[in-house]
Amino acid sequence: MSEPLIRIEKLRREFKSGDSIVVALDDVDLTINAGEMVAIIGTSGSGKSTLMHILGCLDKATSGSYRISGREAGKFSGDALAKLRREYFGFIFQRYHLLGELSATGNVEIPAVYAGISSGRRQERAQQLLARLGMESRADHRPNQLSGGQQQRVSIARALMNDAEIILADEPTGALDTQSGNEVLAILRELQQEGRTVIIVTHDPSIAARADRIIEISDGRIISDKPSHEAGAAETAALQASGSSQQAPQAKARFLQPMKTGLFGPLFEAFSMAARSMWAHKLRAFLTMLGIIIGIASVVSVVALGQGSQQQVLENISSLGTNSLEIFAGQNFGDVRSGRITTLVVDDADQLAKMPFTMAVTPTVSTQETIRYGSTESNAQVNGVSEQYFSAKGLTLAAGRFFDGQSVHDFAQEVVIDDNTKDALFDDGAIDPIGKTVFVGSVPLRVVGVTEAKQNGFGSSQRLSLYLPYTTVQARFLGDKTLRSITLRVRDNFDMGYAEEAATKILTQRHGSKDFYILNTDDIRQTITSTTQTMTLLIGSIAVISLIVGGIGVMNIMLVSVSERISEIGVRMAVGARQSDILRQFLIEASLVCLVGGIAGIGTALGFGAAFSYFSGSISLVYSTSSIVAAVACSCFIGIAFGYLPARNASRLDPVIALSGE
Repeated sequence: MSEPLIRIEKLRREFKSGDSIVVALDDVDLTINAGEMVAIIGTSGSGKSTLMHILGCLDKATSGSYRISGREAGKFSGDALAKLRREYFGFIFQRYHLLGELSATGNVEIPAVYAGISSGRRQERAQQLLARLGMESRADHRPNQLSGGQQQRVSIARALMNDAEIILADEPTGALDTQSGNEVLAILRELQQEGRTVIIVTHDPSIAARADRIIEISDGRIISDKPSHEAGAAETAALQASGSSQQAPQAKARFLQPMKTGLFGPLFEAFSMAARSMWAHKLRAFLTMLGIIIGIASVVSVVALGQGSQQQVLENISSLGTNSLEIFAGQNFGDVRSGRITTLVVDDADQLAKMPFTMAVTPTVSTQETIRYGSTESNAQVNGVSEQYFSAKGLTLAAGRFFDGQSVHDFAQEVVIDDNTKDALFDDGAIDPIGKTVFVGSVPLRVVGVTEAKQNGFGSSQRLSLYLPYTTVQARFLGDKTLRSITLRVRDNFDMGYAEEAATKILTQRHGSKDFYILNTDDIRQTITSTTQTMTLLIGSIAVISLIVGGIGVMNIMLVSVSERISEIGVRMAVGARQSDILRQFLIEASLVCLVGGIAGIGTALGFGAAFSYFSGSISLVYSTSSIVAAVACSCFIGIAFGYLPARNASRLDPVIALSGE
């Protein structure tokens, strides 16, 4: 004798209710053969739905045996049970359980998605099934655009998508009018005539009478199991007469044969489902990603602002000649003997000029003198320098020219004045100073150039400064060839520490002792750079906190989303989705939300940068590719990290509990 399709022996299902145990099924014995149309009837609470859930592998028995095609279902893993639901069972629910964001075709396709069937094949089959059920013209409509009877037809088509051998119908006519209910029952009879096993769960005796066999259950026990007297003879005859009762029995094998969907096939399907779900709930998705948008925009903007500020500061510092060495006589700034040291001379500067790290070098002498033009006079700092001083200090011209090496050689009585001197002596720039003669002390000098206004970096920027050939200052003002200092600008590709060490070694050898000290102005640049980096890090940390808060928001809303979509998760599990499929879909949804939020955040940051540059002329935001890539990667990581818990919770839901969730 052949093994029955379904065999249940001593099946027991208990539920814990507070401190007590509720017995839903009490040592049930049952066999169902392939091709039968069976009705399980009973009042509410009798245990019929629990029995159907166990038959459909949505729930597990507390004890007893459930064998399907000779295999013990109670020993199957979760994925193995999902495979059974996917390949052997088709579910028809009283409330249809269609997904609102999908069309009729999309809802019918779901079981085949989890079976790994290619998009083209499953779409073709879904359309064939809908056409067979008279739904061809409504294939592109969503559930809210269909009547109850039409939604149940879509549910039936979904149950047939993978050529299920067993159709489980839970109160299939409970939400339908009489005509629609009769049409659904006729379709179920047709499916049974094709060789499928149909199990109907109902509380209505008239519906149960349409089956071939009626199993009555009460208080968790089967109290009767007998053939139906009506047996739907009229329906059977009509179907046989139309010739529709014969369908190739190999259809299942042909449709569910293994298909290669590629390595990224499941990921693409999960991505597609996640994108559709997001689009169907646009407001929820936007609110979810709002925190990410703010966080990413803050991080990118702060980093760009920090880099822009640092770049501006460094440019300002560079214009002061901060990659330079200032060499002074004496041991330090407070050395009272420095005025008596006469070893710092022009030849020292000439030797330093020969070094490969030297970009420009200039001897420097200085004095304070009274400067006069016409009836206007003022005190000024007189700087005796070489023609390379302007390059060493990064000075630029506003008008005229700098004096040259020939002027230094000839002790020329030429002077370059700064912007403050021009304003002080020449009526705030009303008179062109170029070519005019000014008196410095009693020495007449011809103005040949005016420098651009700039911050000195040391002392007041309001003092008047004059620049003369150092030979002129030594001969006409000081009468001494000793230098106050030597300014050396180091090439950009040389280390400042190396240049300082080399200059120290050269001058110590020339002087016989270290009777000088060197001010390495690169220390200033490094200090300011470090300060700006610290401030950027500080503000960036605050922005990262907002990003983390956004991630927590994603987790919270995803948790809410899971609770709102419990019924959807139950449907997906009922049609064969594995735990990994549910986990993957919700993780991709969270990641997609954060990815789109990250891109939107970057766009917001770029827009903020454009507006900031428009209203602030001094500083512009400097965006780096690395920070943008890091921001996108960070948003994806947040999606995975903060989306994992909700996704895991969704994947671990019990299918039967999920199906009952609203």
